[in-house]
Amino acid sequence: MLRTRFLAALSVVASASLAAPSLALADEISPALFTANNVWMMLAAALVFVMHLGFAMVESGLTRAKNTTNILFKNTFIICAGILTYFIVGFNLMYPGDFGGFLGFAGFGLSAGFAEGANTPGYAGGGYTYWTDFLFQAMFAATAATIVSGAVAERIKLGSFMIFSAIFVALVYPIAGSWKWGGGFLDAAGFYDFAGSTLVHSVGGWGALMGAMILGPRLGKYAKDGRLMPIPGSSMPLTTVGVFLLWLGWFGFNGGSVLSADPTLTSFTLVTTCLAAASGGIGAMIAYAFVSSKPDLSMALNGILAGLVGITAGADVINPNMAILVGMIAGMLVVGSVLLFDKIKIDDPVGAISVHLTCGIWGTLAVGLFSTNPEHSLLTQAYGVLCYGLFTVVCASAIFLTLKATLGLRVTEEEELEGLDLSEHGMHAYDLAGSPGFMEDGPPGFRATGALAASKLAPSEN
Repeated sequence: MLRTRFLAALSVVASASLAAPSLALADEISPALFTANNVWMMLAAALVFVMHLGFAMVESGLTRAKNTTNILFKNTFIICAGILTYFIVGFNLMYPGDFGGFLGFAGFGLSAGFAEGANTPGYAGGGYTYWTDFLFQAMFAATAATIVSGAVAERIKLGSFMIFSAIFVALVYPIAGSWKWGGGFLDAAGFYDFAGSTLVHSVGGWGALMGAMILGPRLGKYAKDGRLMPIPGSSMPLTTVGVFLLWLGWFGFNGGSVLSADPTLTSFTLVTTCLAAASGGIGAMIAYAFVSSKPDLSMALNGILAGLVGITAGADVINPNMAILVGMIAGMLVVGSVLLFDKIKIDDPVGAISVHLTCGIWGTLAVGLFSTNPEHSLLTQAYGVLCYGLFTVVCASAIFLTLKATLGLRVTEEEELEGLDLSEHGMHAYDLAGSPGFMEDGPPGFRATGALAASKLAPSEN
């Protein structure tokens, strides 16, 4: 809690009396160690940034080619808007100082970064500077909205999604995050979430669930008789690249959450993270073998992500043997969860709800079951899960329903059939000129496909 105490000091115009206890640490940390810690944290921030490319690739690969530009645009907007909104209000909502409650705010912008001691070993125990702190946390913030993007893909209006994601990152995520990481009431209650199985992944997962439910399924996903009609993605190679980019980024996501370059704890955390990811992939393969005799690559890849999400809450307090178990169970859970959501007709094109919500909850509860710290309890972990679930469901539902009643939330049936690249952007991601079913139409870069192309070719039949 050194950071929250220091931020409290800065919020009172960097009072010397309040900042003095933290600044005293400057004598205990050498300039070389401070620099090494800070460099590692900047590298970790860069690795988390790379995860946004991974999310974009996974979402693009698991959806249809006619929506690729739209998906890439959403992911581009999320990181840009996420960083800016986190700068304006998010960071100081999430880390308001020693407030110990439900809502605190340390002011707009990052003026505290110019205060005396903000970029010395006195800040955060010498783990990093104030500026690095903001950068690392901003990368996390945008991730929560990216999770929602996958679950509502291929049918949400671009403008409505942009408004939702901006509000979600600016207000919902940081307020929820302050309850634990900012020194709020859940932190005081003993709730533990090392790197965000709940604070990042479940928060995004609850938002994704509400969005998918309010939007409804994609056209043609479920037949009138209730049968599931699979909608294949456009590129499994792209999906695979995305998952491995995410696995790489998790070295920064979990490794950076040590909040210093501590050699023992950082390396331990990376070992448990990788073991859980690997066992998650194997767990999904095993579970899906009971469903079909033909292995499903998308399930195996989501199993890896499930293992990563599952271990994130306790990567520093769960030993390697138990990390394998946590990941294995997460990989099995994601298969069951995907099948369950399809059974109840909640359409999630990329499995985001199953990966981030289902396995985020599991990983958070797993801390209470397997943590080496006897102070962590299953009851407290469940209490935290419940608090975050209720808060995020209410907030996400309110935003989505307000947008639905005002601007509208879902594109028209014609726009969905033609693809959002055409209706929202007037262009496609791939130049398929000359391919069967594609033809020139409109301004440069514009390609007509599907039903529109057919109508151009045979107007008398339409």
